[in-house]
Amino acid sequence: MGALEGKVVIVTGAAQGMGRSHAKRCVAEGAMVTMTDIRPDLPSDLTDLEGDRLQFVQQDVSSADDWARVVEATTQRYGRLDGLVNNAAIYPDPTPIDQVTTEVFERTYRVNVIGVWLGLQAVITPMRAAGGGSVVNISSLAGLFGIPGMAAYGTSKWAVRGLTKYAAQDLGASNIRVNSIHPGAIAETGMYRGGADPATEAQRLAGTPLGRPGRVDEVSSLVVFLLSEQSSYISGVEHTIDGGSAVW
Repeated sequence: MGALEGKVVIVTGAAQGMGRSHAKRCVAEGAMVTMTDIRPDLPSDLTDLEGDRLQFVQQDVSSADDWARVVEATTQRYGRLDGLVNNAAIYPDPTPIDQVTTEVFERTYRVNVIGVWLGLQAVITPMRAAGGGSVVNISSLAGLFGIPGMAAYGTSKWAVRGLTKYAAQDLGASNIRVNSIHPGAIAETGMYRGGADPATEAQRLAGTPLGRPGRVDEVSSLVVFLLSEQSSYISGVEHTIDGGSAVW
């Protein structure tokens, strides 16, 4: 029996990268999953899984109407909702703070922060009806300390960290747990640009005691743990997965 047997989970930003891995892993662990993405097309390994335990709903996470559609589609198909993985995010090019445009800053917050906020609000009622649930917000190491050139992205991930703390306080009485995950450099994702600049790559890995970037399946293992009953007394906590990294 898998760690998520019988649970119903929504995973956003699931067409690629970490979200794709999280959705597949949740299914493998026994969950029934609604995966969402702003892209209408899915890779074949995901479309092949669509069926009784996996459905796809196209979604713009910054839209409250889209969140209502996703939750309705989930509860109509599976009858309940137990978990949410707020994974969808955008990563603007690193830019010095004096050169970041208001347009880029606002768009980053619309997706990375408002998207998480709307997701939290949308799942409260069905999770309460199910007797509780678990929300996993994907933040970043950039949400734990300052990194040059990441004023828009980094501060959005600080906000996700803050939302996690406050939601955990407000929703604990409803047996809804809320935690954040803060990945370091994770290979196989669009946000990891390893090798593009050898000097930067060497500096990054020099600050990582394990000496390598992480893998998406390693992050997915942490996601599954936080969604499962194995973490039933953990809420409002930042969980780093970074190979022991110092500031990079």
